[in-house]
Amino acid sequence: MNTPQQLFMMMREEYSLLFFAQCMLLGAIIGSFLGMVISRGPGLAQSETGVIYQLSFPASHCHHCQRTLRWWENIPLVSWFLLRGRCHSCGEPIPGWIPGVEIISALLFTVIALIFHRPLDIFAGWLLVSFLIILSVMDWKYFLLPDMFTLPLLWMGLLFNTATGSVALSDAIIGAAAGYLSLWSLYWLFRLLMKKEALGYGDFKLLAALGAWLGWQAIPYICIIASCTGLLFAASYQRRDNTQPFPFGSYLSFAGLWVFIFYHYSG
Repeated sequence: MNTPQQLFMMMREEYSLLFFAQCMLLGAIIGSFLGMVISRGPGLAQSETGVIYQLSFPASHCHHCQRTLRWWENIPLVSWFLLRGRCHSCGEPIPGWIPGVEIISALLFTVIALIFHRPLDIFAGWLLVSFLIILSVMDWKYFLLPDMFTLPLLWMGLLFNTATGSVALSDAIIGAAAGYLSLWSLYWLFRLLMKKEALGYGDFKLLAALGAWLGWQAIPYICIIASCTGLLFAASYQRRDNTQPFPFGSYLSFAGLWVFIFYHYSG
């Protein structure tokens, strides 16, 4: 008698085109939800009435005219093309990052399904992708890395490695500690020498979470990739206000996702 994992693999191989099409569709649907979470990020981070309440109320609406969206205006990607990127009522442009999140989510869900084979690994990869999309865009838009996302991501990484052994639990625990302490030390060193704050505590927790998922061995690679991509962007993009915070968490998320995918693809 075949085990559930063997049945999953048989279906995955026999109906590969349908399977990956479903993964892409699921990624787009999840991406639509992630976009809603991101758009309500500041309210969620400061919520006193509960996260569930903040996510369910008010209903999805145009942020310009406040009109509640109809069901057909909430179809991932399709609605954006049908509406030509504008609100049906007031004509205000819909921010381009909203369909962008849906497209990226759909593509990454498919990539994860291609790389991994065990259902638990695929599900865990989707969880990581979802959290990193939220954190990267929230930091980019609002300069926020809320604890309600970074801390659960850390604990999920430890639980995932406990259950699967993808990374030795000792390496994951050391990775979480090393990720936090490395940026924490850099923060205080820069503050003592330059009398300025170069990083936020959310960055420490995000790198700790990535260390919990990928192990301490991945920390140097994540920091190098994040720093190089951040410097390249800073060099090519002239900000008008040099005192504006820099969304380093976005680059940490990109680097962590890159290491996660490359490690499993090459392995």
